[in-house]
Amino acid sequence: MTNTLKRIIEDKKGTLSLIKKDNSLDYLEKKIKNLNFFIDFKKAIQNNKGISLIAEIKKASPSAGILVKDFDHLNIAKTYIENGSTCLSVLTEEKHFLGKLEYITDIKTKFKIPVLAKDFFIDPYQIALSKSYGCDCILLIISALNGSQIDEIYDEAIKKNLSVIIEVHDQKEAEKALKYKDALIGINNRNLKTLEISINNTISIFETVKSHKGPIISESGIKNENDVKYIYDKTGIKNFLIGESLLNSSNPAALIKKIIQINQ
Repeated sequence: MTNTLKRIIEDKKGTLSLIKKDNSLDYLEKKIKNLNFFIDFKKAIQNNKGISLIAEIKKASPSAGILVKDFDHLNIAKTYIENGSTCLSVLTEEKHFLGKLEYITDIKTKFKIPVLAKDFFIDPYQIALSKSYGCDCILLIISALNGSQIDEIYDEAIKKNLSVIIEVHDQKEAEKALKYKDALIGINNRNLKTLEISINNTISIFETVKSHKGPIISESGIKNENDVKYIYDKTGIKNFLIGESLLNSSNPAALIKKIIQINQ
């Protein structure tokens, strides 16, 4: 683990230690009990016969800087939902993506849609923390964690009835991901160490994970409906996590409609 990913993880450790001081697990558990808007993220994707779009909401990224100057997470969510997105991914990492967990609560209070808390999970504590803001799914990056860390956080998430995306970047990580039977597997086309992108990464890794019983997702670097069709035709994958292309689009509504119509 080097470069960008390493810096983000180190910063996350510092942020988390401060949050823990002010938010006990008991307090988080009480918050969770008072929420009534949880939705099964994995089932929403499995029940969708067509293309499932997990549309991402984020203000910034390390590779692109500020993506949306007049950032309004509720307006973005509204556009995504009204045009057929199956789920949302909300960046909650504070320093490098300028995210907030509160965005999830705002969205879940107003809209009925499953939401992924997109963050850098390094501690089981983050499961209760993220769920206390209303998330339905979390993402674990294999390259950011050792095996025992992943097992511990994964088990805690499953215990808390959250869906889990296990994110992989290469063949070795893909092989490790197969042991998480109840997870979704996300193939990231972006190398988190170098930030280089190739959508062919999904195609090369698919052979390793195609036996997995849960949904498989292609993530990052997908520019338009042509990229979606290319991946779908080569692999049959019909689940896509797309962020920057939608956020940078002059007409995200039209782009979403083109994407979800690929296999109709």
